Amino acid sequence: MKRLTLCADDFAQSPAISRGILELADAGRLTATSVFSLSSHWPEVAHDLKSRHAQLEVGLHLNLTEPFDAAARPLNHWLLRSPAGWIDRAAIRASFEQQLSRFTEAWGALPDYLDGHQHVHAFPGIRNEVLALIKRHWPAGHGPWIRLPERLGHPGDSRLKARILTLICRGLQRTARAQGLASHDWFGGLYSLSPDAAYRSLMRQWLADCPDGSLMMCHPGLPARDPQDPIAAARVNEYRYLGSSAFSEDLAEAGVTLVKGTQTAGQGKA
Repeated sequence: MKRLTLCADDFAQSPAISRGILELADAGRLTATSVFSLSSHWPEVAHDLKSRHAQLEVGLHLNLTEPFDAAARPLNHWLLRSPAGWIDRAAIRASFEQQLSRFTEAWGALPDYLDGHQHVHAFPGIRNEVLALIKRHWPAGHGPWIRLPERLGHPGDSRLKARILTLICRGLQRTARAQGLASHDWFGGLYSLSPDAAYRSLMRQWLADCPDGSLMMCHPGLPARDPQDPIAAARVNEYRYLGSSAFSEDLAEAGVTLVKGTQTAGQGKA
């Protein structure tokens, strides 16, 4: 069997998203979830998540694009400015410290892993602040595992998006491993997030392609009328498929079993 960590992003963004993730966790369809710690919903749903920690790893979804604090800017801001070094690293550092503090205040411990909303944690310059955050708060040799978007496998239905992502994130694997951080060598789940996307077909392709010890993201949520969430319809499609017998059948056909990320994230060679 191939081992795969399936991670639901955006926990605490809204009650509907959090409830959908918790339901899928209860059904054994997820093994990790990433938290928006600056969301006003986080403190009230942290307890519900704690009761699932035995089967579900919990990470911090570092954010610089959703308007939870003053550091937030549109994704294009970071795509254009971070490669050139035109970013306010002091503001990013302060935001990440606040996000980690808010996480640990409600959770009572450091997160199991770190990733980023829209993958900003892996962008040039920003990644340096992520690695510095780890050095300040985790004991040496006991850091969290970290998501590597540059290790993206099958591009789903978004080849241009995939190409841009892997280019801008290139280099995180080398620097993270030099710091002794564990990670996964294959990452999947990228697609257009369109409500018309053939999500099951995409998932079947990802499951067929992924090697043992892979990491995949997803974005499920319960139905909700949320004008602030442009991918609400795609979330419902993912939630329904991941909770269905079809997903179980597709896992079995591909010879994939779901496990926690710490079981498969390896340091490899720097």
